[in-house]
Amino acid sequence: MKRTITIIGSGMMGSALAFPAFENGNEVRLVGTPLDKEIIEECKRSGKHPKFDRPFPKGVEYFQFEDWQEAVKGADFVIGGVSSFGVDWFLNEVLAYLDPAMPVLSVTKGLINLEDGTLISYPAYWKTELLKKGIRREVNAIGGPCTSYELVFHDQTEVAFCGKDTAAIKMMKEAMQTSYYHISTTNDVIGLESAVALKNAYALGIALTIGLVNRQHGAEAGLHYNSQAGAFYQATKEMTKLLRLQGADEDSTVLGIGDLYVTVYGGRTRKIGILLGEGKTYEEALDILAGVTLESLVVARRVAKAIYRKAELGMVDLTDFPLMTHVNDVLDHGKDAELPWDSFTFDNTK
Repeated sequence: MKRTITIIGSGMMGSALAFPAFENGNEVRLVGTPLDKEIIEECKRSGKHPKFDRPFPKGVEYFQFEDWQEAVKGADFVIGGVSSFGVDWFLNEVLAYLDPAMPVLSVTKGLINLEDGTLISYPAYWKTELLKKGIRREVNAIGGPCTSYELVFHDQTEVAFCGKDTAAIKMMKEAMQTSYYHISTTNDVIGLESAVALKNAYALGIALTIGLVNRQHGAEAGLHYNSQAGAFYQATKEMTKLLRLQGADEDSTVLGIGDLYVTVYGGRTRKIGILLGEGKTYEEALDILAGVTLESLVVARRVAKAIYRKAELGMVDLTDFPLMTHVNDVLDHGKDAELPWDSFTFDNTK
């Protein structure tokens, strides 16, 4: 069945979803945020996103944000394509005015730490804030190992749609699934959203090892994988413990581990991790990557704060999370990037 899909936010992931959405026979409308004016103008002019190697399928429609309400008329569902820095903007400028009956699917990755150390998902945050305005809405979300440029390339991709409304996420799966975009469905919103947020923080920790090799042996030494794999092992160990605290099911956990792999392999989080590993200060790394959206920094800090708070309350042992606390120390306390390798070892002998 042909659907009408409106994507709000023409960043890389929101825009990449226009490919499977349109190629599955749907009408697709891509709407920019107020920060996306130049992107939308370029899309209208050339039919191509300025950061993609290939053009959009012919037939995708483009809208500036001031026309967003026109773009959602007659839509079957809306995809929220903003980054974690646009969470409150999306809440106040879109969700607060969108018909509560309109299903929403979000690509935004991240968690919010509460005073007691609880970590909540963005769908839960939006639901709570909308209730304060008298609006009842559930927001669905996408999670899994998927980078925007690989999706545009049509590389085989496995993701999951999560939400409390089973009928809604199955409808969206039917609309979006293609021969290269494969979609699982789950009601485990907090589990999946936690898994795909945590991977950003831990990918940063793993990427430090690449920069450390460059610093100690020179960039010409190339990539070496023992250290990356050692940090990957510790990252999955800590992620699994945190996801158990979050009540995540097994499928959400392993999908998050898959997402960790692809995030380490390439992207923005990898870049800042390498720079910090090479010995750049936090400020120097930010200057080099000026203009790049770095969601991993937000997630890492929030998760670290939650862990410290839970430790204060006697709910966790800080020694179980040496990689996350190390990343936090590198970011906020100027600690050298060299990983605390001995703290990753275990002794299971009797």
